[in-house]
Amino acid sequence: MDEISPEERQARGRLQQLARERGSTLSQLSRLIGRNPAYLQQYVARGSPRHLDEPDLRKIAEFLGISTRQIATRSMPDGAGLTTPMKHDDYRAIPRLPLDASAGPGAVGSQEIPYDAHHFSRRWLREMGLEGADLSAIRVEGDSMEPDLRSGDEIFVDRNKRAGEGIFVVRIGDALHVKQIRASAPGTIVLVSSNSAYAPLELPREEVEVIGRVVWKGGRV
Repeated sequence: MDEISPEERQARGRLQQLARERGSTLSQLSRLIGRNPAYLQQYVARGSPRHLDEPDLRKIAEFLGISTRQIATRSMPDGAGLTTPMKHDDYRAIPRLPLDASAGPGAVGSQEIPYDAHHFSRRWLREMGLEGADLSAIRVEGDSMEPDLRSGDEIFVDRNKRAGEGIFVVRIGDALHVKQIRASAPGTIVLVSSNSAYAPLELPREEVEVIGRVVWKGGRV
């Protein structure tokens, strides 16, 4: 393989910087383009692949609200692969709350006052079916939901969705948990861990407050 030029290295570094500025990670962008979570980390750190395919470039650029030329590692014909930078109103802030939803014994929640925010394009939220969702971002702690959720993952919780089966954040007393909710007898609720080392928990329905459904996850590789 030919030696990577300084211009190519700059483009890779620019991609990482722009992702960080917009509250995203390379692993999240890798999933966005349908690749394994380490794909863009290898691209930035090792130069593999040498260049990103134009459809992948375009999707990343649209998500970040930039022109593909800002992150392209090779020259492009005039007018090819260009995207119009997005305006501030094209993004939606998803509040990050200082809470841990325990995938284990139980995490005591603090005040739900945002300390930061993720900024996602409204177009991406629309494509994900999350345009009208009441979203908050919180962190997962513990291993009981592995492999679906790992300790340190950040999840989006839609507070508009509190019924049905799926993975939910629930409050039991003062503690927050993230668990699968399964159908059960009337008046009871069954909380199930993905990790088979943890037994299901069956509780009276009035003892469990369903906060919202988990609709997205992201985390470090």
